[in-house]
Amino acid sequence: MIETERLRLRPWHEADKPGFAAIINTPAMMTHFGGVQPRAKIDAIIHREIANQARDGHCMWAVETHGGELAGVCGVRCSGYPGTPVPDVLEIGWRIGEVYWGQGIALEAAEASIAWAWANTQRTSIAAWTSAANDRSWGLMRRLGMVRRPDLDFQHPYYPGDPIGAMIVYAIDRDH
Repeated sequence: MIETERLRLRPWHEADKPGFAAIINTPAMMTHFGGVQPRAKIDAIIHREIANQARDGHCMWAVETHGGELAGVCGVRCSGYPGTPVPDVLEIGWRIGEVYWGQGIALEAAEASIAWAWANTQRTSIAAWTSAANDRSWGLMRRLGMVRRPDLDFQHPYYPGDPIGAMIVYAIDRDH
């Protein structure tokens, strides 16, 4: 669907579940997501993204190398977190497998996702969020040209009362 120099971003398939679980559900990858999770919870991520793609025409897509190896997830989706300052923003997000860390894969996939969003939606801004401790993630947000928006910080509804759910928000405007 989206081709870059090294990557293909595409919709998810049921057959992606085992590979996704293998690269995503590791202690290092899940440090900022509550630790390693039951397989059903990881599979539910793909179910949600398949539904997002069907409903909106976009999602947090599967990221694969041109060699066909699943590298992670990156894309844009409608956040849908009622009761937060970001109930209907276009969210960009990523999770790239450890074996690909430090290679610019997340940056390449995120830049392609942002370019796709500007070309294919009427949204005026795109936001991303993470825990304050996830310096790799907010560091990428900065490299993408996103600006810290403390007025949009929130407690993630998936982690009520848990410090891991204290989200800091960055955003980029279309005319950036």
